[in-house]
Amino acid sequence: MIKSIWLLIPVALLLACDPDRVFEENKDFEEAYWHKDSLVTFEFDVPSADLEYNLYANIRNAQHFPFYNLYFQYTLSDSAGTVLARELKNIDLFNPKTGEPYGSGLGDLFDHRQLLLSAYDFPSQGTYTLTFEQYMRQDSLALIVSVGARLEQVSGQ
Repeated sequence: MIKSIWLLIPVALLLACDPDRVFEENKDFEEAYWHKDSLVTFEFDVPSADLEYNLYANIRNAQHFPFYNLYFQYTLSDSAGTVLARELKNIDLFNPKTGEPYGSGLGDLFDHRQLLLSAYDFPSQGTYTLTFEQYMRQDSLALIVSVGARLEQVSGQ
């Protein structure tokens, strides 16, 4: 048992190394329901306005999610509340013809990363807010387990 733990430590350390990541957080939905009026909000700090960043949405869904895709809107605001970006996004969670799930999966849960902004130049160093809102035609969207945000520095800078 002790040998197993010692073997897992280097693997865990390798997986934890992510030098480009500036911020990443995921928020779970209670009972895997994303209600229409539930805005998911993240606050993160941009350490330097001299660098470019990629901004992503992380989506986790259960295998029996009743739709092949997910519509959501994101809004990026600065610390004064000025909207810098807002867009309606559509992400395919399953192949529409075969029903096979996309994303990386473990058991009946599948993770997806959707690029929101590529090589984005933030106007200044500081705190920013990213908000997600589900845009499906149902008030309560079952089997969306969590939504998250990831900010990473563009490699090679």
